[in-house]
Amino acid sequence: MPIPSPVPSRTELIKHLVRTRIAGDVATPRDNNLSHYRKLANGDRHYWLGLELGDRWTDEQDVLAVMAERCGVVDDPEHRTGQDTIDPELTADALDRMATVLRKAAEGGQRVLFATGHPGGLLDVHRSVAAALRAAGCEIMVIPPGLRADEGYVFQFCDVAVLERGATLWHTHSPEPMAAILDGLEREGRPRPDLVVADHGWTGCAGQRGIDAVGFADCNDPALFIGEAEGTVAVTVPLDDHVVDPRFYDPLTAYLIDAAGLTAQP
Repeated sequence: MPIPSPVPSRTELIKHLVRTRIAGDVATPRDNNLSHYRKLANGDRHYWLGLELGDRWTDEQDVLAVMAERCGVVDDPEHRTGQDTIDPELTADALDRMATVLRKAAEGGQRVLFATGHPGGLLDVHRSVAAALRAAGCEIMVIPPGLRADEGYVFQFCDVAVLERGATLWHTHSPEPMAAILDGLEREGRPRPDLVVADHGWTGCAGQRGIDAVGFADCNDPALFIGEAEGTVAVTVPLDDHVVDPRFYDPLTAYLIDAAGLTAQP
């Protein structure tokens, strides 16, 4: 499958997103999306991703409306099974908004913390952006040692905080690893990050604690889109967060770094 130029134009990026199914007709089926929207509306905190949604989102149709607007899923409530979509134009728009946040961080030499609950797909996206921000003068934060959460260890790999269990980097939606980091920093008397760049509960927890937080989210993870709608999360980028080859994210990463006015690092 051909890959666009190292820094694709917006048009090239959108074609690539659709071709690789990062956006467009994605692999996540409609019934799975609706199931997650319903569980969030029913108060299942696993699907809140560290946000406190109270009783503001108890109607599944309200959740669907947000997801149609901000992610580009099919807005017809009668569409219950089969294919669902992410609008690649919305993905590119969100990348541009995230780039604005990253540019501000670089200009201010901010303290930035990176984390992922999807190390199999998004680890190198975060690593590359962290390297670009460090080169621009940001402090990429080092987390306290010896942190534990969810029966595992929280540590950094290539500047990105991850959860490790049984010698394996763990896929997690939990906010507890980020809570462990923020609590650990407080115990050590160290400042909090100015910005968190993450996904899943890592982003939600940081945003809920009042930290500027941006993140990536799939169409079956509605909480971060709701968080952006409410202003708790600064930016949520819609995408399939685990496509078959993580190298497919390289053009997206190059576009994001370039749009932020940063320089990609080896």
